[in-house]
Amino acid sequence: MSRNPSRGFLRGNEELLSAFQRLADLLSIAVAHYIACVFYRDQWRAPMTAATAIALVAFNLLAEWRGLYRPWRSERIARELEAAFTTWLAVPIMLFALGFITKTSASFSRAVSVGWFLSTPILLGAWRMGARVLLRYLRSKGRNTRSVAILGATKISERLCDSIVDRPWLGMRLAGLYDDRSPRRRRRFSRQHCQFVGTSDQLVEDARAGKLDIIYIGLPLRAEGRIGEVLKALADTTATVYLAADFFTYDLMHGRWHQVANIPVVSIYDSPFHGVAGWLKRAEDLVLGTIILALIALPMIAVAIAVKMTSPGPVFFRQRRFGLNAKEIRVLKFRTLTVCEDGTEIEQVKRGDKRLTPIGGFLRRTSLDELPQFLQVLTGKMSIVGPRPHAVAHNQAYRSLIQGYMLRHKVKPGITGWAQVNGLRGETDTLEKMEQRVRYDLDYITGWYLALDLKIIFMTMLGSKKNQGAY
Repeated sequence: MSRNPSRGFLRGNEELLSAFQRLADLLSIAVAHYIACVFYRDQWRAPMTAATAIALVAFNLLAEWRGLYRPWRSERIARELEAAFTTWLAVPIMLFALGFITKTSASFSRAVSVGWFLSTPILLGAWRMGARVLLRYLRSKGRNTRSVAILGATKISERLCDSIVDRPWLGMRLAGLYDDRSPRRRRRFSRQHCQFVGTSDQLVEDARAGKLDIIYIGLPLRAEGRIGEVLKALADTTATVYLAADFFTYDLMHGRWHQVANIPVVSIYDSPFHGVAGWLKRAEDLVLGTIILALIALPMIAVAIAVKMTSPGPVFFRQRRFGLNAKEIRVLKFRTLTVCEDGTEIEQVKRGDKRLTPIGGFLRRTSLDELPQFLQVLTGKMSIVGPRPHAVAHNQAYRSLIQGYMLRHKVKPGITGWAQVNGLRGETDTLEKMEQRVRYDLDYITGWYLALDLKIIFMTMLGSKKNQGAY
C-alpha cells in the first residue's frame, strides 16, 4: 500500500495546523475589536490595547482547557462552533468583572465593547466554516485523508464502517477490516464496502509499516485478553488507536469518560447539560424567555380575559407533571377544558371533545394555552425547548410499557420539543404513537447542540407540522 504524499505532509505538520488555528482565533479577536472601534468612530487608546491583550491570553488559556484545538475531523461543525462561542462567552464576563474591580470600566466605550463582544463570535465562526469548506474540497481530491482500519467483525464495527463510508467529508479512507476468526464464524456485514484484509497480526504489520493512521478496535469487552495483546503490539507503532468496545451498543445517552480516583468509568445515561453546556442552555432560556415574555404580555392578558368571559372557572390551570430528574412540578396553562383533572386517571383530549371550552380548541391548536409556562422558564422549572411534560398519571402508565421512557427526565421539560415540531402532539391513542414521541425526545437529548434548539423554535413558529395532532 503506497502512502499519499499530501496526507503524510499534513499529518506531519499537525502542530503547524494547530498553531494556525490559535493564530486565526487571536487575529479574529483583535480584528473584531479594531473593527468595532472604527465602526463607532472611536480613537484606539492604550486601555484598548491592554483589554485586547488580556482577552487574547484569557481566550487562549480557556481554549486549551476546553480542548478547542483538538482534532474536529469526525465531529459536526456545530459542535466546534459551540465550543468556540462558549469559550469566548467567558472572556467578556471576565473583562467586565476586571473593569469593575479596577474601576477602569469608564475608560471604555460601551458601544465599542458591545460591538467587539458580539462581532468576535462572527469572525471565529466565519474562519472555521471557511476552513471546513476548504478541507472538504481537499478531501474530495484525496488530500488530507487518514487511512483507517477496523479490528473485529462486530456490530459496532459495522456501524463504524457505515459511518466512515457515508461521510467522505471526514477524510477517512477505509483500509479494511481485520479479524482473527474463520469466514464461517465471522459476522457478515449487510453492505460490502468494508472488505476483510487480514488478521490482527497483519494489522500490526501494516501499522508498523506506516500504512495505517487510525485503528478502531471493535472487539467485544469479553475479549479483554486479546485486546490487551493487540494494544501491546500496537504500542510499537505510531498509529492512533481507539477502543470502540461493545458497551457503545447500549444506546448511550451522552456517554462520556469520567474518573473516580484513578479508575476510569464511562457514563451510560447522562444529561448533556453539564458545565458550560448547562450554562449556555440556561442563558438561552433567560435571554429568549425574557424577550418572548415582553412580546407576549399583551396577548396573554387578552387570552386571560377571553378565557374568563367564555366559560366559568379559573383562568389558569395547574397540573402535576414530572420535571427534571422526575421531580414533581406543577405546569401552568390557560384553562381550555370545563374540568380541571389532576388525579390518578386523566382522559386525553380527543377531536371534538365535549369538555373543551368555546375557545379551548383554538388555544390548544395554536399553543396559546402554553404561554404562561414562559414564567416557569424564568424560574428554572422548565426550558423553552425540551421534551414536553406528561401528566403524572400518564407517566406512571407508560414508564413500564416503553423502554427508556424515564430518560426523558434527564433534562428540564420544554414548552416545545423535537417531537412536537415533527407532528407528534396531542392524543396518543396507541402505544406506538407514544413510543415515537419518546424516540424523538431521546434523540433530542442525545444529539443536543445549541443550533438544534434554535431550529426547533423556528419550526415551532413556522413549521408545517407544529399543530398536527392538537385538538
